[in-house]
Amino acid sequence: MMEEQQKVPYVVSGKSKVAVAINAASKTGEWIKSKLGDYKQLNTKVSSQDLVTEVDKGAEQMIRKLILTYCPDDEFLGEESVGAGAAASAKAIDAVKDSEYVWIVDPIDGTTNFVHGFPYFCVSIALAHKGEVIIGVIYDPSHDELFVAEKGKGAYVHGNLMKVSQEATLGESLVATGFPADRGESLRLNMSGLNAIVPKVRSIRNGGSAALHLAYVAAGRLSAYWEIGLNAWDLAAGSLLVTESGGQIGDISGDDYHLAVRNVLATNGHIHQELMTELHDAGLQHIPAQK
Repeated sequence: MMEEQQKVPYVVSGKSKVAVAINAASKTGEWIKSKLGDYKQLNTKVSSQDLVTEVDKGAEQMIRKLILTYCPDDEFLGEESVGAGAAASAKAIDAVKDSEYVWIVDPIDGTTNFVHGFPYFCVSIALAHKGEVIIGVIYDPSHDELFVAEKGKGAYVHGNLMKVSQEATLGESLVATGFPADRGESLRLNMSGLNAIVPKVRSIRNGGSAALHLAYVAAGRLSAYWEIGLNAWDLAAGSLLVTESGGQIGDISGDDYHLAVRNVLATNGHIHQELMTELHDAGLQHIPAQK
């Protein structure tokens, strides 16, 4: 029965909000790909590792126009329209958390990869309804992979239903993490977690894109992913992909996922408690608020 279900193509109504998200992600992703190796300006935000180019800003403007043309009454929250730093991010989320509909967008998740020509970056678009993510779309233009989730309708890649992996222990799991742009306490804590987890898993990856890591957990390519110091636009679309694929996502502390979560743990569900316990033992249970 499951095999038959996986072969049923995913069909989207051309007038739906998910169709708007898919259109914006795919068109913008192709434009971004055409700019690979051709950016003109490179600037930094919170650190020398937190990069932004004119392509990020142009991509966000393109997405905003494509979405608001069809959904003019909706709110829009894009990474490049929010000031740098955790405080600015928290303020922006607080301002839209009760909105009827708010689009949460990362025009290029994996800008450092884009800058270096490393083909692991994506467009991430989510739609939240009164604080709950109901649509998540991630498009990887380098590999022409479109990940789509609708609340209560499953998650799909290449039109095929996704399911998380079935690894039951850390020892048989492929896990991903990321290195925080904040090179102070956040990096120290994440390295502590990394040192603790490396000996206990099959292997660890760091691709450099939170959104794609979450998409890969949803697709069963990774068993789990954790990282410190992220923002709503990094996580919102991927969070729905994970849950709609049967996985589990929340704060590393153990709290449930919500738009203000910055320290994420996403897994196939089977290893969630084991991995969270190991991270807590490594000092990641009570993570100081980022500035």
